[in-house]
Amino acid sequence: MTRRSLRGFAVAPAAVSAAVYDAECRRCPRLAAFLDAVRAEHPHYHCRPVPSFGAAAARLVIVGLAPGMHGANATGRPFTGDYAGILLYATLFKFGFATRPDARGVDDGLRLIDARITNAVKCLPPGNKPQPAEIRQCNAYLAAELSTLPAGAAVLALGRIAHDAALRAFGLPLSGRAFGHGADHAIERGALLFDSYHCSRYNTNTGRLTTAMFEQVFAAITRHLARERRAAGVA
Repeated sequence: MTRRSLRGFAVAPAAVSAAVYDAECRRCPRLAAFLDAVRAEHPHYHCRPVPSFGAAAARLVIVGLAPGMHGANATGRPFTGDYAGILLYATLFKFGFATRPDARGVDDGLRLIDARITNAVKCLPPGNKPQPAEIRQCNAYLAAELSTLPAGAAVLALGRIAHDAALRAFGLPLSGRAFGHGADHAIERGALLFDSYHCSRYNTNTGRLTTAMFEQVFAAITRHLARERRAAGVA
């Protein structure tokens, strides 16, 4: 399945759901075996492909890398329970995209507002490093998910792998659209792909990504979405 194959016709909700997420997916033998091993050690963990979080019609879609061992892989919700989620959810709350500034668990009452969070790879990879073939294998799910992106929307890629995966999901070449923190790239129908360094512990602890830098990207996203709403005549 590619982004191009989804253009030009409406997909029934059930078909969209199946294309976007398969809770029983075991297409990547290395990842499936690793999840089996982690489940044996942590039987109460989610240890399955992690679905996206947020509304299907959201105008902001955030694409991360992959679930974290003791975060999304444990809780079953992206960026929930791990360090990277601290900055992400606090920033989403500050800019009006979330109902609370922290994510404690799937039963914490947190809701996203006109936003959705997903990952380039839906299964936990060993060492947080998916292999290129695994990223390509999982891209069909991301392509199906991004096929419903509204006109004038925004996609935020957290890191180069997410950036490349999003472009592939849209059927766009990587050349001429290099990843760079704070960069943005035209996609289609007024939508933009925004880039940010990943909000990982390593990047924030080393100062590669500061809170101010992350908020600057969200400020640009907010301005873009406001412009598109005005252009569409939406109050």
